[in-house]
Amino acid sequence: MFRRKNNSHNHQEKDSLPSELKVNELRFALGPLSELNLKYCNDACLRRYLEAREWNIEKAKKMLEESLKWRSVFKPEEIRWEEVAAEGETGKVYRANFHDREGRSVLILRPALQNTASLDNNIRHLVYLIENAILNLPEDQEQMSWLIDFTSWSLSTSVPIKSAKETAHILQNHYPERLAMAFLYNPPRIFEAFWKVVKLFLDPKTFQKVKFVYPKKKGSVELMQSLFDEDNLPIEFGGKAILKYNHEEFSKQMAQDDLKALNIWGLHEKAEKISLSNAKPSGAEVAPEPTCLAPPAS
Repeated sequence: MFRRKNNSHNHQEKDSLPSELKVNELRFALGPLSELNLKYCNDACLRRYLEAREWNIEKAKKMLEESLKWRSVFKPEEIRWEEVAAEGETGKVYRANFHDREGRSVLILRPALQNTASLDNNIRHLVYLIENAILNLPEDQEQMSWLIDFTSWSLSTSVPIKSAKETAHILQNHYPERLAMAFLYNPPRIFEAFWKVVKLFLDPKTFQKVKFVYPKKKGSVELMQSLFDEDNLPIEFGGKAILKYNHEEFSKQMAQDDLKALNIWGLHEKAEKISLSNAKPSGAEVAPEPTCLAPPAS
């Protein structure tokens, strides 16, 4: 009995060895990196890019180099909430204050609440929240879940095809293996026309992660119950929680997360400037600690 356990342990070590070698090969192939890129390119990051490219070193290297180039221009780690807060006033996209049963961060998307027409600002807002979802992952988790609420959705309120295409491109190419699943909850029949176009932008892996959920279908209900605690899940998604987006409270949470993110990325000077700015007396009352937007996960 003890011998069998040791053999199993040895087998697991052998299975992990090839992936470790691939990670080391990819790191060597990348060559010297800046301090910021070194923080981004940890072993877990390299594994995600390798996984996205079927563990092909050259393809993963090309993909990662393109991401590093994109990040050098877009600078997602430097986006502050105050720069994108106007996009979030209606709560069209926000991070929920609960995780799914696997400990993944949850982004809630409500496309019918689109409030601006700027593609660049919409994408910047979404990228900020993707980074924030990653920031708030537990140490043993790398992925997030998306809950998409189609209440009041229509073709007239849908995001432009160009925006959907750019979202798919960024998510697939610059955040590989970060999305666990995207749940499209109770989309109307008319959404099929929009979906026929959008799905063309998805690679096979991402396509498999998109789940259509209908409250009257037993399989859909069971899927949601298996992945979410119904006491945390908003009623809009078949749960019991009454979750109302409060922009002011959410902004306070994001301001705190901004400081946390800057320090993690080693941007201490910027973090210090924000702290000093926040510490300046304004004559206003001190804001209370932000309250949860939904009950904490059990």
